[in-house]
Amino acid sequence: MKKVLVVVDMQNDFIDGALGTKEAQEIIGRVAEKIRSYPEDCVYATRDTHEEDYLETNEGKNLPVPHCIRESEGWQIRKEIQEAMPHAVIVDKPSFASLELADLLCRENEREELEIELVGLCTDICVVSNALLLKARLPETKISVDPSCCAGVTPESHEAALLTMKMCQIAQTEENRI
Repeated sequence: MKKVLVVVDMQNDFIDGALGTKEAQEIIGRVAEKIRSYPEDCVYATRDTHEEDYLETNEGKNLPVPHCIRESEGWQIRKEIQEAMPHAVIVDKPSFASLELADLLCRENEREELEIELVGLCTDICVVSNALLLKARLPETKISVDPSCCAGVTPESHEAALLTMKMCQIAQTEENRI
């Protein structure tokens, strides 16, 4: 059994940039600590990636806040997080969930049975989307989320996303495990 960590969208725009929150800022240290608790070759990360035409996209029309524009400062993974995972496999994704990451972890799971833990931002959008996509692709794989290493758009939507994941058999990591 190989335990892997998926670090979702720990990018400047979601921390203290265009879509940042104080809750996102508060998890940086815990996420970095969680990353360091995993072997370097067991860490994967997603990076929300949009182009200059973001406002013309379906997402941009529904969330008209330019963010995570490729190569911008807001697109960059937070320095403290990047330093904690120098060898992570980073997958750019144009939407909430990453099909590429799901495919990659499916191939990895064929070689060796995986257990997957997710952390990151935003609990109620990209974390829940990736967790549910992974659960659909790997229904027999244990998938969990660490609530203490996630933050939502609001505290209420964070809790709602955790409940949604729980209902879909995505476990919650005990906060004191780190």
